[in-house]
Amino acid sequence: MKTLPLPSVFIGIHLYTKLINMIKPYKSLLLSFLCLFMAGCDMIDYHPYDVRISGETDVNAHNIAEIEQKCKGKTTIKFVTMGDSQRWYDETLDFVGEINKRDDIDFVIHGGDMSDFGVTDEFLWQRDIMNKLHVPYVTLIGNHDCLGTGEETYRAVFGDPNFSFIAGRIKFVCLNTNAMEFAYSRPIPDFTFLENEITDRKDEFDKTVVSMHVRPYADQFNNNVARVFHRYVTEFPGIQFCTAAHEHHVFEENLFEDGIMYYMSDCMKNRNYYIFTITPDGYEREVVYF
Repeated sequence: MKTLPLPSVFIGIHLYTKLINMIKPYKSLLLSFLCLFMAGCDMIDYHPYDVRISGETDVNAHNIAEIEQKCKGKTTIKFVTMGDSQRWYDETLDFVGEINKRDDIDFVIHGGDMSDFGVTDEFLWQRDIMNKLHVPYVTLIGNHDCLGTGEETYRAVFGDPNFSFIAGRIKFVCLNTNAMEFAYSRPIPDFTFLENEITDRKDEFDKTVVSMHVRPYADQFNNNVARVFHRYVTEFPGIQFCTAAHEHHVFEENLFEDGIMYYMSDCMKNRNYYIFTITPDGYEREVVYF
């Protein structure tokens, strides 16, 4: 092992001692700075797409359990559809306040696009606003929610993008239809999931509502299979109608001219939402402005 010459050792000790003596007057200041730095670690802003999740996860699963329990045995179901809250936080908070003034809503379906850029914090901010609802809600995945690491964040916070639940005796089938965001690299819409849902829990439902972010023939849908998709929709028992969002204006259309209506929710910027009431004799809908 190589050793330093003796004079070099003495020089090193001398410099070290001199440095310590120079620092001594500032010892308290340095300790204060160190404590402040350590206390401020929570203030560090991580990468916007880091998928660091704080707070509630698996939101849809928790709320679906509540919806099914709350609606068990009911013959009339009243629910709200809305969507595209993305950058409109104040308007979404006002929407929550409006729903909380009512006592007749069973649950809310958020039609997707909670985020604008797929940023992790966008999902968390919107989740925290929606969690202020006095009724349970579920959230679909929108095309903006698929940007960056958005899909990963959506899965962590809300769950699988394809899911279903039963309220009363009505099955709600909720789908990822954002084919363009995946460059057709996956089966979107997922026909295997749809086919299984037609018969899964078949003894528990007589009617069906299909919900998605992007409707057939809109820009993000895989329109090569639009008619195939709708064929699956027609096979569900007692299909009532379909709901969507995405296009930032409220409208409704008999897309396939067979009587099955598609109802498209507005964005939160325009401050309105749908209320649907399904009864044993049919259904009614209303657009509410706030």
